[in-house]
Amino acid sequence: MLLRFAAPRDPALIAKWISYQVFNTERQNWRRGVEAAFRYREREGHLQVPYDHTEGPYPLGGWLSDQRRAFRAGAMSGERAAELEGLGIVWDTADAAFEKNLATARAYHRLHGTLAAPRGAAILDIAVGQWLTNVRRPGGLGKDPVRAERRAAALAAIDPDWNPSTLGWTVDWQRHYAYLAQLLDKGVPLKAIAPGVTRHGEDVGRWLATQRRDWNRLNAEQQTRLGALGIAPARVARARQAPAKTSATTKSGRGAEAFHKGIQALAQYIQREGGMPGRAHVEQLQDGPHRTGVWLANARQRRDRLDAGQLAALADLGVEWAAT
Repeated sequence: MLLRFAAPRDPALIAKWISYQVFNTERQNWRRGVEAAFRYREREGHLQVPYDHTEGPYPLGGWLSDQRRAFRAGAMSGERAAELEGLGIVWDTADAAFEKNLATARAYHRLHGTLAAPRGAAILDIAVGQWLTNVRRPGGLGKDPVRAERRAAALAAIDPDWNPSTLGWTVDWQRHYAYLAQLLDKGVPLKAIAPGVTRHGEDVGRWLATQRRDWNRLNAEQQTRLGALGIAPARVARARQAPAKTSATTKSGRGAEAFHKGIQALAQYIQREGGMPGRAHVEQLQDGPHRTGVWLANARQRRDRLDAGQLAALADLGVEWAAT
């Protein structure tokens, strides 16, 4: 009987062979990935490939994700990194998306002069209003504090007041304020900006009347900014004296007295509450209760029978329909 002995196996040789096989397989996979990326770039013009995309049978989206992960970990050779960069790979897709939206925000600012866009605003088929709403939220600029600071600086370079909540007021307030300043810069007289005067579809005149009426509700910075534009609060004190001026032009002495009492009650309410009374409100005067809400509603219905002095008295109190 002949005995056959297995040929001795060299562990080092086996390890080398396995290493070669793994390296060769990995190198082939690299070439297939690069070729798939090239085909995609040639067809689409970019390498922003969805993760689940396959180029033919090749899982290109997943492969590119693996390459980005290797690049961030410092496990990719410079030669391979240069090859992918030559194809136009974006290493940080989050920054790429931010830059795209930032470019849209610049376009919106060029048109509107502010980044205080309403949530539904869109430009270049991109929902820039919703995007700005998202980035204003806590953590909306990303979890990385360095990246968040860099992004905030990029937005502030477009509009220093891009996030008005940090200043103590709303996006809506900031937008109307910006439009008011633009109207004044264009030479529109302040006295001409009455309710009904609009810019980009926003009723700036109505908003301005509200700011004058509710002046005491504004914070110090809001008052300062409006003051710099020449805006002052509604002159309640002057309105109280107005009936003396209007009584001479009112035909009925009883009607003049009733109007005077209504103005007195309305001014008292506004000074205390900062706004307009509801229809059911009854104001207490020294000589008894006054149905101020009903009086104001009736005055509006009889607007065409009020004289100029009476309308001015109401307008000075911030009654918008009297100023139109």
